[in-house]
Amino acid sequence: MTLVVVPVRYPLSKHSRRTLERAIEVARERDAELTILHVDLYQNGKKVSRIDLKDAVESTFGRIENARYVVRTGFLVEESILDEVAAEEADAVVIGTKQASRLRRLFRRFTDNPDIDGYLRTHLDCEVITVEGARAR
Repeated sequence: MTLVVVPVRYPLSKHSRRTLERAIEVARERDAELTILHVDLYQNGKKVSRIDLKDAVESTFGRIENARYVVRTGFLVEESILDEVAAEEADAVVIGTKQASRLRRLFRRFTDNPDIDGYLRTHLDCEVITVEGARAR
């Protein structure tokens, strides 16, 4: 089955809600499983549980078919997202434009080419869908 990963903030920000809304649409269109990912940063010392994340999402969107809720802990959000996408062999990742900019900066550290979509397609066979704050593209 196809897998879509969507990283979100907790509590859900306006941008996270828009990104998640688009990810839900993509998962339904593709009859895919959806992994809703939140990354707790070690340095922030906050602990978010899967139940916290699930409750926040379901209070906004209702129960989502084929959804899996994941909370990872890491030093860099972007690295944790890439780890999850690779580990789960995701077919698509839906990210907001702010997250896309952060991923580009991370890629510049490792490569001369900040083409996230191309890198993920080549190395992870994954499509990147970027969502702007007000409208998806």
